[in-house]
Amino acid sequence: MDGVLAVVLAGGAGERLSYLSAVRSKPAVPFGGKFRLIDFSLSNCVNSGIDDVLVLAQYNPRSLIDHIGTGRPWDLDRMRGGGIKILQPYMSKDHSEWYVGTADAVRYNLHEIDQDGAELVLVLAGDHIYKMDYRPMIEAHRRTGAAVTVAVRTVPPAEASRMGILSLDADERVVDWEEKPAVPKSDLASMGVYVFNRAALHDWLDESRSDFGRDVIPAMLAGGAPVFGHRFDGYWRDVGTIEAYWAANLDLTALVPSLDLFDRSWLVHTRSEERSPAKMGPDAIARHSLISHGCIVNGMVLNSVLSPGVRVSEGALVRDSIVLLDSEICPGAVVDTAIIDKFVEVGAGAVVGYGNDIGTPNVDEPEHLRTGITLVGERARIPASVRIGRNCLIAPSVVESDFPGPVVESGTSIKRLDGARSTATTT
Repeated sequence: MDGVLAVVLAGGAGERLSYLSAVRSKPAVPFGGKFRLIDFSLSNCVNSGIDDVLVLAQYNPRSLIDHIGTGRPWDLDRMRGGGIKILQPYMSKDHSEWYVGTADAVRYNLHEIDQDGAELVLVLAGDHIYKMDYRPMIEAHRRTGAAVTVAVRTVPPAEASRMGILSLDADERVVDWEEKPAVPKSDLASMGVYVFNRAALHDWLDESRSDFGRDVIPAMLAGGAPVFGHRFDGYWRDVGTIEAYWAANLDLTALVPSLDLFDRSWLVHTRSEERSPAKMGPDAIARHSLISHGCIVNGMVLNSVLSPGVRVSEGALVRDSIVLLDSEICPGAVVDTAIIDKFVEVGAGAVVGYGNDIGTPNVDEPEHLRTGITLVGERARIPASVRIGRNCLIAPSVVESDFPGPVVESGTSIKRLDGARSTATTT
């Protein structure tokens, strides 16, 4: 893949992920036990023979920078002939604001892209879950003489209204494009993966076109530029919402998961801490679950994903849930249909995800928490014996005194009563 530069867009705030992206950029959100979202795009690059990568960061970049480091886990730490660079926005005479869209981020860094000298620029989102060999798409782009080639796939009708929807002719040329239409004309959607000729970026990126899907691609079509699609039929998920994130994690627990993380021919690389192997106690039960290294399980784990260092004590139950790094589920506690962030303690006998009232949306984030999932923020302390319902939002760093009583009704949010915010940063 000589002459190809990958540009990974990794600056998103991910507001629809609520507290999960409050102290980290969305591409740095943990996923699938030991991984981060950005691992999939970076691994796709190196597995496709692309070793020249720019990562464009912006929002809360510390955890992302710490995770990527020099790029060694992906073999991207080369001093010559490729490697990885992480770029952040900066003030200049020509640009004094944050990036205001995907295309704006690339336009702002065109000088870096030009200095690289690559003929083609592969633009990727840093927060999608998929395994894709980019080589056939790049070969098709060269063969058709396209100015840009867009990776496309069919999506369920319910998801189409939040994506770029397009139509292709018999030659796979894009003939129609609608960005997030209220009534989609088709079920063929853009994956947010683009192969551009570098010259086309100069031709079509300007200050009036800040987003690829909303502005740049429609302008290219209107101007007669050759825009082609490349079909992809593998597993792909945009985990931009709490429900999508939860579902994509639990997809991995299937007997034969659609996304195979055990495929030795296409490894997903990540930065991994040195921890001891997972330990199962004498009465432990774990079924249809991913148990990461450093975990100690003495209770029951069903259809769930545990990140490194999680402890599930005697008599505790974790079901249909995601528990992130170094959290502890104390004796007799129950975590049901929930997402537990890092360093959380669920007290003895407490229940997170109580009752059957999944229809009451969260009072503060009704669009994000309305399907029964309860979200607990980083470093929260859940009191012993408390009952927390469905669609609840538990703020980071809450303590026992922040809870008004033994029952937290469905749709309720619990916040710090003193108004304090956690000053801890996370990696």
